[in-house]
Amino acid sequence: MSFSHSNRGLSGQRLYIAAAVWLLLVIAGGFCTWYGWLGPGSGDETEEPPVTAVAEQLATPTAEPTPVPEPTVVPTIPPVEEVFGYGIATHGIIGDAYYTMGQVESLGLGWVKQQVRWAPFEGNPGQMDWSGFDWVVEAANKRGIKVMLSVVDAPHWTRTYFDDNVEGAPPDDLALLADFMGRMVERYQGRIHAIEVWNEQNLDREWDTAGGVDPERYVEMLRLCYQAIKSRDPNIIVISGALSPVGATAVDPNNASRIIYMDDFEYFDRMVAAGFLNYCDCVGAHHNGINMPPDVAWDEGFNDPSAQFRGPFDNPDHSWSFKSTLWGYHERIAAAGSDKPLCVTEFGWATAEGFDGYPPGFEFALDNTLEEQARWNVQAFQLMREWGFVRLAFLWNLDFAQKDGIGPTDPNAPYSMLDFQGIARPAFGAIGVMEKP
Repeated sequence: MSFSHSNRGLSGQRLYIAAAVWLLLVIAGGFCTWYGWLGPGSGDETEEPPVTAVAEQLATPTAEPTPVPEPTVVPTIPPVEEVFGYGIATHGIIGDAYYTMGQVESLGLGWVKQQVRWAPFEGNPGQMDWSGFDWVVEAANKRGIKVMLSVVDAPHWTRTYFDDNVEGAPPDDLALLADFMGRMVERYQGRIHAIEVWNEQNLDREWDTAGGVDPERYVEMLRLCYQAIKSRDPNIIVISGALSPVGATAVDPNNASRIIYMDDFEYFDRMVAAGFLNYCDCVGAHHNGINMPPDVAWDEGFNDPSAQFRGPFDNPDHSWSFKSTLWGYHERIAAAGSDKPLCVTEFGWATAEGFDGYPPGFEFALDNTLEEQARWNVQAFQLMREWGFVRLAFLWNLDFAQKDGIGPTDPNAPYSMLDFQGIARPAFGAIGVMEKP
């Protein structure tokens, strides 16, 4: 576009008018600038206020910093509301997990326990084989069965102490177990409902360390694992490792300062003193009823003259009695001012009837008949529910006789609900028809 020569200049009158207009625009602009900075509205909300305004705001005594919200942990499972949970331990990673969970469902039991032996499945750091456990969790969830995983046995790469009889043990660095627990929860987020932190830690069979069994160190392990689990899902039930009922304490013959097993009540008292009740939702407990009925206390004078195994009758002690052991734990919890319930993660009666032998040291399995096994297993479930301080109970076991492949000398076989061929023993039917309120 081009302009004519006559429009390049202004006449005197026009110059005065232009000057006046220019002056009015300058005044208006100054007013807008002043009003925009100091007035109630600042115009463009995205622009930062002047430094003077920021300084005045920071200097105001009543100004409070904006609170930073705490990170929240979102549960992935709803809290378990049932008063009493009926469960059973299975060898779920052997065979068809879906078929196994179908058997659990046919028994009318709502919980399954699967032990997770850490060592055989993570031979090298970060190379965990979860495949078998994946099938168990998936199969149980398909049937609406709640899952409890019980973790034991740290891999050898986490340990430095090994003696002539290498057995299960915790890692040297307890944080490694907490890390494993965290990984496990993350893998099965929303699909597992309870975790038991270790097993029978008052025996060196499960705590084979240079220092021997150690209640205080176990409590530190439990604390770390509790925090790792709860930080990922606060609704998962954390169960303290169940003790083995042992009525004595013994030391290593070659090292008098190394305890190789400890009386479970003594160990329990030391766990209480170390604060373990702060780091669990449920207190783990075991009792495999030897050759006494579940409703008989150790000091009631019960005697079976025909029994081949004489321990409970010739050397009476709380550890022989299902009733006395569980009540002993409950009374210690109450004395500590707590109302934490028990989770009986292993109970049951063994019988070798119908087998061609029995495991060495299990002479009591010769004293119990198949009928007694069935009756006492049912009675124990009923008693635990009636007592009111047991939250979960897991019968030991469904199918180890069939799946271990060891035969009559297998220590797990006499407790099984199925025989070596997978045929149901009388206890299977008794549990199936048992009323489960």
